[in-house]
Amino acid sequence: MDELLVDYRNVFVNQQEQPVLKDVNIQVHARDFIYLYGKVGSGKSTFLKSLYCEVPILSGEAKVFDYDLCRIKNRQVPYLRRSIGIVFQDFQLLMDRSVYDNLRFVLKATTKKSNNEIDVRISDVLRFVGMANKGYKMPHELSGGEQQRIVIARALLNEPKLLLADEPTGNLDMETADELMKLIHRISQEGTAVIMATHNLYWRNAYPGRVVRCGEESLEEVVNEHDLTCEL
Repeated sequence: MDELLVDYRNVFVNQQEQPVLKDVNIQVHARDFIYLYGKVGSGKSTFLKSLYCEVPILSGEAKVFDYDLCRIKNRQVPYLRRSIGIVFQDFQLLMDRSVYDNLRFVLKATTKKSNNEIDVRISDVLRFVGMANKGYKMPHELSGGEQQRIVIARALLNEPKLLLADEPTGNLDMETADELMKLIHRISQEGTAVIMATHNLYWRNAYPGRVVRCGEESLEEVVNEHDLTCEL
């Protein structure tokens, strides 16, 4: 069995002092690829944010890696987050600097790598996402799909155990989205667990994974193939 990375047991997740998800039970292992499926506003993003302490756990048992999220200290949160890569739908790149400088900014802020080590790591992640020759480009010079590849490269800089992707293909055309899905699925196959929030299960046949449905203030893993067929 691959390493257990996330272990939520009877967890209640709060946002703005209101419970959003109740009695959540989910375990995530290395190499898992999980579709977090649900309508807009169903709590998908809230669940993802709970994993890196952006929204609080109200009660239950919640562990991510070796961190107890119910007892984690503020000074520990940055260390937790360094083992989690986050892919945002709206990119959140720094528009006033190049691709290379966007990635360098993250490594300078989160590691003690030398300049040479930073160069090597940036080169490695850009090559992995198929953007090896784009480091000098400014974000506005890239297509939406290329920007999303840079966001994935940024998320991989610190070699995370867990990658969270919040509707990563939502703003892309089908062909570009398919290329991104292939890349994200490959990441899970190479050992990093992936949880991808989506309101569309279109990709599941081409890129198989677990499906966890989010709705009615709960998370529920879908294990009945017939239930999935009705929603595809």
